Amino acid sequence: MNDLIVVAFDRLEDARSAMRSLRELERAGKVEFEDTAIVERMPDGKTHVRDEVSGATETGAAVGALLGTALLFLFPVVGLVVGAAAGAAVGAAMKTGVEPSFVEQVKQQLGPGRSALFLVVRKGDADGIAAALRPFKGDVIQTTLAPEIEQEIREGLSV
Repeated sequence: MNDLIVVAFDRLEDARSAMRSLRELERAGKVEFEDTAIVERMPDGKTHVRDEVSGATETGAAVGALLGTALLFLFPVVGLVVGAAAGAAVGAAMKTGVEPSFVEQVKQQLGPGRSALFLVVRKGDADGIAAALRPFKGDVIQTTLAPEIEQEIREGLSV
């Protein structure tokens, strides 16, 4: 089962910095993300959402590529179109990422100069995630983690 972690940071650059730390954990095999996104509210009030590639997108792309390749030999033009459409349909049907409406809701709540990080964790070391977030100051907006891990993250972000 996937866990959701959404953290709002006091500084604009902190969500990107935290994501870099978490990607290091991912490269080391200590965590696996299904989906991630960064929301930034600039000092002038404009917002930017940076969606990262999700596991569903990767799976959909792989299925589409396989189907497209198979059909490419039989029907060259149709193979490309059907493969792309099938990949998109598989990714959309899986719906494992962060809901866009929830991202929009958090985006509206962020104050100028703040950022937020959305993580859908497929599997991983919760203590490692807490340690990666500890150097930053912010607030946990929402999580499905066990209460003791959530508390550890909250305490780390408030120091």
